[in-house]
Amino acid sequence: MLLSLTIIVGIVVVMILFMFVYPIFGRRPSKEKAQLLSRSPQFVQGKFQNPMPTMKDMGLKATLGILRDFVKSSPDRRPTKSLTMDKPFLQKDSQTKVTWFGHSASLLTIDGKALLLDPMFGRAASPFPWFGKGRYSGGLPFEIEQLPVIDAVVLSHDHYDHLDYGTILKIKHKVNRFLVPLGVAGHLERWGVPPEKIAEYDWWDEFTYEGLKFACTPAIHFSGRSMTDRGATLWCSWVIKGIQSSVFFSGDSGYSPHFKAIGQKYGPFDVTLMECGQYDERWADIHMQPEETVQAHMDVKGKLLIPIHWGAFTLALHDWFDPVERAAKAASRHQVRITTPKIGQTVSVHAPNLPTAVWWK
Repeated sequence: MLLSLTIIVGIVVVMILFMFVYPIFGRRPSKEKAQLLSRSPQFVQGKFQNPMPTMKDMGLKATLGILRDFVKSSPDRRPTKSLTMDKPFLQKDSQTKVTWFGHSASLLTIDGKALLLDPMFGRAASPFPWFGKGRYSGGLPFEIEQLPVIDAVVLSHDHYDHLDYGTILKIKHKVNRFLVPLGVAGHLERWGVPPEKIAEYDWWDEFTYEGLKFACTPAIHFSGRSMTDRGATLWCSWVIKGIQSSVFFSGDSGYSPHFKAIGQKYGPFDVTLMECGQYDERWADIHMQPEETVQAHMDVKGKLLIPIHWGAFTLALHDWFDPVERAAKAASRHQVRITTPKIGQTVSVHAPNLPTAVWWK
């Protein structure tokens, strides 16, 4: 019995030490930093929380049910072959252009500036990316060296499918500034990004950078990169306004009244990049169904919708193409203008003709 207890204690100690040593987990805020973060209205009882309860049905029974369902095979949960990609336009441009790289990773050029939104360019959305199946396209439609100098990386939260350790190591020398929600700076600093290159923001913070107007806006989601840091950092959406265009980037979020509040304060938007994938009824309060994606687009007063958060990784149980098909049908019902570019295909936001091919079939 003593031997068994010793082994258990040893395993726990090793796990704790591993979490501190393994760089991919990042760095949770120090006690001093946590005290500063506690000034945020979103910081309640020692962690960041949504304004309403979320993920209520995530007890042991529900969790075991999800694990069981993930183990079951499904022929359409992943594509049968690697997705084809287009060659992207990567240079800075005075026109507003969006290039989607799969999932939420996108390059936005606006007023001659280049912004990377949630640039997850890694193989798999996991702390152990060498295990399991990788992204649907098998790779990226460009080499990191081809990227221009990035005026800012804009991050929505610290989950692995949005903030990737390997990607940050590869691009940090090309990035002038990292714009992030509260607490995320610790991860970047551990990975070698100089603190002076990082700016953290709370919900409804407004600022100007390189002539562009930004607002860090709400999202209904959560954060965390390990078993011990849930809610240690904030999550958000973003408003980006230039001379020619206004852009909304949803990050990850469940559907809630915050979209209407954002639309009333900052809308209309020439283009919205709105999450539409990785949903399930059991976590519907933190990820929208595709029909809610279209409604959220209308709530923020969007003109053109680009569905994101699909087409790269299997993080839910639905068919891999289901998000875009349902979003496109809902957009048609509501007469919403939508574009569905291939991975790597650059969209000129104000062009009269936009990609609408059903390329995933």
